[in-house]
Amino acid sequence: MFRCKPEGIHTTFGRRKVSPRACVADSKKHLRAFLADVLEDLGFVTSECAKADELGEILATQLPDIIILGVSVDGIEAGKFLEILVRREFSGKVLAIGARESIIVKAVRQVGEEYGLAMLPPITTPFAAETLRERIAMLLPEDPVPSPAVHVAEALHAGWLELWYQPKIDARTLVRCGAEALVRMRHPTWGVVPPAYFIPEDDDPHLLRLSEFVIDRAMEDWHLLLEKHSPTDISINLPASFLMDRQAVRDLCRRMPAHPAFGGLLIEINSAEVVLNQKLLIDVAREVRLHNVAISIDDVGADWPALMGIETFPFAELKVDRQFVTGCANDRLKQTVCRSIIELAKSLGVRVVAEGIESRADFVAANEMGFDQVQGYLLGKPMGLKKFARSALIHPVLATK
Repeated sequence: MFRCKPEGIHTTFGRRKVSPRACVADSKKHLRAFLADVLEDLGFVTSECAKADELGEILATQLPDIIILGVSVDGIEAGKFLEILVRREFSGKVLAIGARESIIVKAVRQVGEEYGLAMLPPITTPFAAETLRERIAMLLPEDPVPSPAVHVAEALHAGWLELWYQPKIDARTLVRCGAEALVRMRHPTWGVVPPAYFIPEDDDPHLLRLSEFVIDRAMEDWHLLLEKHSPTDISINLPASFLMDRQAVRDLCRRMPAHPAFGGLLIEINSAEVVLNQKLLIDVAREVRLHNVAISIDDVGADWPALMGIETFPFAELKVDRQFVTGCANDRLKQTVCRSIIELAKSLGVRVVAEGIESRADFVAANEMGFDQVQGYLLGKPMGLKKFARSALIHPVLATK
């Protein structure tokens, strides 16, 4: 794990086996948020400070590898930042951002170099996110994802796990109507690790602990989102084996918030597991809905006919597998499967969701076919809680492809 370095001793910097850390120092809140978003997408652990007197503590506790320094018209504050960096013998990089042809931006770089700071060529405003990525690319680790896979027990014990959130959008109004929680690992050596490298097998006893972590963290995050924005409907992914444990189900129901704004928790179960354990999961779905918990059938695809024979349908949602959504605009076979599932959902009186919307054409096709909600990179990719909370204040906008 990260440790504070003794005064005057420099850490090795550059391409190395740790998640890089960045501090965004700027008086403008919106610019700090933008820069932090870009850096977090690259795998940086970020911190922010609005004033020079906040920088000292960040240098001591966060050990940033790079300082992104916003340079305003007033160069006094920028000079204070440089003074603190020199006094603390900061050994990382410094990247100044300011107006084109700005005298202060040029002065900051020159003064920083004169005092021995590692100043990167400045970025002038306005600039694109890609410009920042290119400028700091040399700081990113080149190491591959972990091999062998990281054991989830170690990750749980060390506190490396977190939930990222991907927005779910109303297909007609484009209003955000919820979010799917996706577990990620922020490993101190490998950076952000995808689930494929740490999700245990069904017979691993630690799968229950991981499921409990997801439930508890989702409820904690729901309270935080309530404070910062407004109530957000959250869905989580759990294995069918979790719901087969009667005690685990009872504990799940007890974890639900009693807050009047809580709209319920949605649990997504893979459709193949639902088909294999249909009777048991129907019973569970009926039980938990009395405790403000609903079950969604996830990754519905070619197996959709197996769901037709259920007389009393206690599930709340059908989510169409991304393999039948991505590229559906130009694929009649995919459209046929989507329309069949939509028709089934309408006959059962449940919501139907398209996941894997990655182009405008697919979004238009999904909307025309009659999906209730859509989800995918076009409308928002998975993001950390802090970034998701910030983005919740902005109306969704279709990205250009």
